[in-house]
Amino acid sequence: MLEIRQLNKTYGSHRALTDLNLVVPEAGIFGLLGPNGAGKTTLIRIINQIIEQDSGEVILDGQQLSGEAIRKIGYLPEERGLYKKMGVWDQLIYFSRIKGLSASEAKQRVTYWLEKFEISSWKNKKIEDLSKGMAQKIQFIATVIHSPRVLILDEPFSGFDPVNAAMLKNEILELKKGGTTILLSTHRMESVELLCDQVAMIHKSKKILDGSIREIKSRFRPLEIHASLSQLNQELPAAWKIEASEEGKVELLIPLEGQSPNQLLRELMNFGEVISFQERFPSMEEIFIQQVNASGHA
Repeated sequence: MLEIRQLNKTYGSHRALTDLNLVVPEAGIFGLLGPNGAGKTTLIRIINQIIEQDSGEVILDGQQLSGEAIRKIGYLPEERGLYKKMGVWDQLIYFSRIKGLSASEAKQRVTYWLEKFEISSWKNKKIEDLSKGMAQKIQFIATVIHSPRVLILDEPFSGFDPVNAAMLKNEILELKKGGTTILLSTHRMESVELLCDQVAMIHKSKKILDGSIREIKSRFRPLEIHASLSQLNQELPAAWKIEASEEGKVELLIPLEGQSPNQLLRELMNFGEVISFQERFPSMEEIFIQQVNASGHA
């Protein structure tokens, strides 16, 4: 388990992180969300010991993170970092060795991943000769080659076409199933809803929301109700949007506007026979925008 305790970081007069506390459960996918400049990258760099915090602790498996423990972490940065003049095989062997693998282990794992991704024919190619998508695959392999306990992915789908993005999602889910703890920083809210077990939102250096996807959605009232009516007996209110109408039946999208769902249902029954009535909870993207605006947009 990865824990962040009372983490603070400033750059001159700019506060990057303020009393940040997070618990990233073991063998799960934890989404780290926030607008640009919120503090996400600073947090990731502190966890990776690229920069030091002013105060607070990073705890991994019950112990303060040390230089030796950093080998338990795999980090895929948003700004990819491969040696363009080096061949694929030599590059992956190099990254394997600096992550502590023996020469024989390195060869076995590089062979395994190249075969898994069906790219063994690339082994002698230089990085500069690969397409962006190809290079992204090599970067991902370099990140996971040492089987890290904790995997930090910063905008991992950037630069991938839909087919390779789907492949990467499957690999992430497979790593989770194998017990890897994954910290996912992304702006792609559809990926958050598909992949993450829990999320935290950071804005202006502070955590403004955290919890499981289900818990967070349950905290926010539905914005709208989807309903179906038949046997209409009077004109509908102008605010009720008719999405479809056929054979005496209408499909409606109705804003709650301060009412409870039960109140709206009782009102709806005055207009005809209610066939269906379904709450529409806000998406994670809508919650994200709402929370950022509520806390004051930068």
